[in-house]
Amino acid sequence: MKPGLGTQLRHLIELLDGAVEQAYVEAGLDYRPRYTPVMRVLAEQPSATIGELAALGGLTQPAATQTVALMVKKGLLTVAGGEDGRQRVVRLSAAGAALLPRLRLCWQATKSAADSLDAELAFPLSDCLAQAIAVLETRSFGARIHDGRLRLDARSDAGTTTPGE
Repeated sequence: MKPGLGTQLRHLIELLDGAVEQAYVEAGLDYRPRYTPVMRVLAEQPSATIGELAALGGLTQPAATQTVALMVKKGLLTVAGGEDGRQRVVRLSAAGAALLPRLRLCWQATKSAADSLDAELAFPLSDCLAQAIAVLETRSFGARIHDGRLRLDARSDAGTTTPGE
């Protein structure tokens, strides 16, 4: 039996994230892959709000909020500003900034591995993922599930009626 899409995606994430996390461990870093979108934004600009981190890092607002909270606990970020979490200003802490040179080396190695993977596939995984994201942003997977359910219901209804009804 062929695994479903969700099972395949979870397995792919396990394979990719697990290897990236192991690379950080081997580099002597106490760092999680989920921190990378936030770190990349703050490596390019000195500060950002949670909303900016979400938008620039390709994260949802809740994911950005949770990731920032974890990174603050780890001592990688500082947060200052207003009461509204989206308006608070996030910056790299001294410890976070000190990690950047080693992280950049890890990111380069990861990019090289991703390029190698893309080269061995019939079509680049990165292109396929970008296309899938773009299509789903146009019409959500939830809408597609809803439409599929309606089609199944219509077929079921058609099969249960007798001619002449």
